[in-house]
Amino acid sequence: MANVDYIEMKLPAKSDYVSVARLTTSGIANRMGFDYEAIEDLKVAISEASTNVVNHAYDENEKGEIILGFSIYDDRLEVMVSDRGESFDLNEVKNNLGPIDHVKKTDDLREGGFGLFLINALMDKVEVNNNYGVIVHMIKYLNGVEVTNSDKAKTK
Repeated sequence: MANVDYIEMKLPAKSDYVSVARLTTSGIANRMGFDYEAIEDLKVAISEASTNVVNHAYDENEKGEIILGFSIYDDRLEVMVSDRGESFDLNEVKNNLGPIDHVKKTDDLREGGFGLFLINALMDKVEVNNNYGVIVHMIKYLNGVEVTNSDKAKTK
């Protein structure tokens, strides 16, 4: 069984608190030994996922929460960003992601789905569950690449 520490925090689903999620992520990743570029990738991904909660999960009059969970392993950081708000049609979002047309200006890109596109590009593994609210589960490996047990055995 791998050694794992778990940190969970709940923040009000307000844009003012996205920076708290970003700073917490930076502190944890720095403590784990991630390099500067990986820490920046993590901060952007967690910021995007948290901003999606703020902008899309709850009605204006509803007091919602961003729920963050950090599972700290020896070789990776797993982050869960979730809410209990309105779910979305995951297949519809995936279909609208598509490849980016490099001829278009960035101002012309579709607004919806770009956050998920960024998260997928920056993290090593991303899973989205939208059965009740939305859970975005992201993994970033410490060395940037997932290493299987058979690969570890070969290096010894």
